Amino acid sequence: MSQSTLFITHKALPGKRDAVRRAWETHLAPSIESRKIHDAYFYCYDDSDPDTIRVFQRYAEGADPQAFMLGPAYEAYVAAVTPLLAHPPEIHAATVAWAKHLTATKTESA
Repeated sequence: MSQSTLFITHKALPGKRDAVRRAWETHLAPSIESRKIHDAYFYCYDDSDPDTIRVFQRYAEGADPQAFMLGPAYEAYVAAVTPLLAHPPEIHAATVAWAKHLTATKTESA
């Protein structure tokens, strides 16, 4: 198994976490849902910090994470979200060494 994953942390300016999410929903969510590049994607609010968002992305076998970041949807997202962030996102790449797969259902907005 050689799936790539990304762990991303976004630190929003105070009180701007929901605005960051709206930018993500506008610019990235449609692309993520329509393309097969991600086989798992979790957009999460940090339970201990009201301004932090944690994202987990797992890419389909053989998919290039960098290719996703080259499209117009990603560029539009970066332009919209940059003024809402305290600093650039922290991105950590990892390779899946072991995973348990379950059939998941889409969760509606909280």
